Amino acid sequence: MAHSEGGKERWRSPAKIARAKELRHPPTPAEERLWQAVRANRLGVHFRRQHVVHGFIADFYCHAARLVIELDGPVHDSQPECDDARTAVLDGAGLRVLRFRNEDVFARLVWVLQEIAGACGPSH
Repeated sequence: MAHSEGGKERWRSPAKIARAKELRHPPTPAEERLWQAVRANRLGVHFRRQHVVHGFIADFYCHAARLVIELDGPVHDSQPECDDARTAVLDGAGLRVLRFRNEDVFARLVWVLQEIAGACGPSH
């Protein structure tokens, strides 16, 4: 069952919100690079970084497009089951999850931005 906006307090604990704020500073190099490309509505939609969504801290989140963007570094190589479970929960909540490797943000940023823009839909 998807959580309503009015029920978001169930999964947005003060501790989780505080942790999300901590993760913003300093960002990883890949997060900083992508943030500079999507911030200030540069893709026509508003993104938040390190935002609590359904109990998870998403690297980037666009409420209008119901889109979660995750950047995967080396730690994700050893935890595919955790990432799959997290994606399943977010999918079940009606959110779309896009995952990119950190290397893609540096080597193929234009492609990453095209994928994100496409996921935001034709109206965005």
